Amino acid sequence: MQRRSFLQKAAAGGALGAVAAPALAQSLPTINWRLASSFPKSLDTIFGAADNFTKRVSELTGGKFNIRSFAAGEIVPGLEVMDAVQNGTVQIGHTASYYYFGKDPTFAFDTAVPFGLTSRQQTAWFETGGGRELMRDFFKGYNIINFPGGNSGTQMGGWFRKEIKTIEDLTGIKMRIGGFAGRAVARLGVVPLQIAGGEIYPALEKGTIDAAEWVGPYDDEKFGFNKVAKFYYAPGWWEPGASFSFYINLKEWAKLPKLYQSAIEVATYEAHVKMQAEYDTKNPAALARLLKSGVKLRTFSPAIMAACHKAAQDVMNEEAAKNPKFKKVYEPWKRFRQDQNTWASVCEAPMQDFLIRANRK
Repeated sequence: MQRRSFLQKAAAGGALGAVAAPALAQSLPTINWRLASSFPKSLDTIFGAADNFTKRVSELTGGKFNIRSFAAGEIVPGLEVMDAVQNGTVQIGHTASYYYFGKDPTFAFDTAVPFGLTSRQQTAWFETGGGRELMRDFFKGYNIINFPGGNSGTQMGGWFRKEIKTIEDLTGIKMRIGGFAGRAVARLGVVPLQIAGGEIYPALEKGTIDAAEWVGPYDDEKFGFNKVAKFYYAPGWWEPGASFSFYINLKEWAKLPKLYQSAIEVATYEAHVKMQAEYDTKNPAALARLLKSGVKLRTFSPAIMAACHKAAQDVMNEEAAKNPKFKKVYEPWKRFRQDQNTWASVCEAPMQDFLIRANRK
């Protein structure tokens, strides 16, 4: 169903670009928008999704609908993108919804929550599992309509200045981590801190923090974390499939001709799929380079994973008990996750596990 839907959209996009746009070019208005990104241009895979999107929108509309991308800080700071779209400072933004956890933890479902959905599962949930309807109903309260804008896949568990072998080793660790993950690890003795991406390296270097999570090998290598912290952990259980999103101001969306709305839908899907493909291609080589530089790759122990899982579930259940908006999404989302994991245990997980073991021999 998901594949058929995407192909239909892609086919529609081809028709737009090949026939409809040139034929209607004279009758459709010229529209110029600004897009504010939460990311610097140096993160070429994430920021690149916005550039890929804007290029396709222009192509699909015969050059009549043009959107200019601005990196974090060029119009507004990266963590203020949602506010900028909501109040109309810009018409569109590219961001990660869990950045706005402080406004309402419900935002996190649009990106990732601890021990949640993988990249494929997250896309399935949004596309055909009821996630689109749930999240768009939530976003209406912020004058925003949201679209998928990429996925990083399962992220890494972060950089540590010392080895973490037991749950007790976490006590007192000052870690750059936020949202539900921050609440969960705090119950295990970690001191969670929210620090902007550009400030992580100096904080690790000076010892202001003892650990930090970011994205994965390709992006982490760019920031040079391997120079100041040698232990690199996996997996990032708080982000098993982190989705990014395009936000559009609802009033501006309503003004668009239907053809332009269709172009946006097609272009966002293309950008969404391409980002995951790029990370899957770039991360293996980046990890190999990091290991060659002396990085020590580690996996969180089963005991640590189990303790984090319990803490995360407790935190989310507590939030659901006091936040009706959160509960409205959480309950059907949990059922979807259970069904997905049951299905994955039948074919996907056994196949992947076998191939990993076979390739190690």
